[in-house]
Amino acid sequence: MAKTKKQRAAQGSTGTPATVALTRAGAEFTVHSYEHDPAAASYGQEAAELMGVEPERVFKTLVAEVDGALTVAVVPVAGTLDLKALAAAVGGKRAVMADPAAAERTTGYVRGGISPLGQRKRLPTVVDASAAAFETVCVSAGRRGLE
Repeated sequence: MAKTKKQRAAQGSTGTPATVALTRAGAEFTVHSYEHDPAAASYGQEAAELMGVEPERVFKTLVAEVDGALTVAVVPVAGTLDLKALAAAVGGKRAVMADPAAAERTTGYVRGGISPLGQRKRLPTVVDASAAAFETVCVSAGRRGLE
């Protein structure tokens, strides 16, 4: 599908489906970029360190399977995903991490750059309650090195 002029303008040099979705929704947001190191052990911790933001305020997007259905979890990079809690949050019984290739194919993003916004397919999404403690949080903008 061809992009409209408004979509192309919204994307600019840092445009991704996530930033286009935010622009369309009229949401206020700021894009932060940093030089991603492909050797980084943790994409989220790298983002927090390079942006100078406390890790509790930087959230990672993880894709899991709950009873066979892909589900998105947005959790602090300083923490881990509780698969049982995720399953319970969406009314499921069992959750396992999704196959990385399935997560990339379904969301349209690459691992380490999966955003909870602007995904190719709408998936149930659960955000960790700790996000409510902050006025703003950081999530991937849809590309490694972009929050």
